[in-house]
Amino acid sequence: MANPVYPPGTPVHIAYYLAVDNVDRRAETATANGACLVVPPFDVGDQGRMATLTDPVGAAFSLWQPRNFTGWKFPSQLSSAPHRMVLRSDQPEKARLFYDKTLGTPLTCADFIGTRGPSASVPQWELAVDVEDLDSVVAHHHGQDPVIQSEETGRRRVARLSSPEGLTLLVRCLQQ
Repeated sequence: MANPVYPPGTPVHIAYYLAVDNVDRRAETATANGACLVVPPFDVGDQGRMATLTDPVGAAFSLWQPRNFTGWKFPSQLSSAPHRMVLRSDQPEKARLFYDKTLGTPLTCADFIGTRGPSASVPQWELAVDVEDLDSVVAHHHGQDPVIQSEETGRRRVARLSSPEGLTLLVRCLQQ
């Protein structure tokens, strides 16, 4: 962060990359649908091509057109691995429609969750990771105090871990 590649005003974020067929075309579609281009499309050596944007609700994301590096397969079948992406914003339906239009298909491994009130944070993507021992993960967390809560289904315990910058990660217990 001391020497950022992003222009001033870009929200603090974890770089979530969405694989696309053509970064230039999808970035153009995204801006036509209300996104702001933060880092224009560029080649990342022989690995792929990428661009970074903020969506119309204010969440940062990147587009990735793979060449030699395809990234991980999502969702992973491994425990303690990423399982879902979650976009938290005060306009979840607007965000869902934006990504459907921009990508030309629904994000089947993503949830769009509404946040309201004084506890609502800046719109951002979170990663959901499933673990065997939630209590151990929470005990070893070195950020801000985690908030333990139940998912909407009420079947699993969930911890939302925060970094000092306000970035969050959902950690879900595999045990019900």
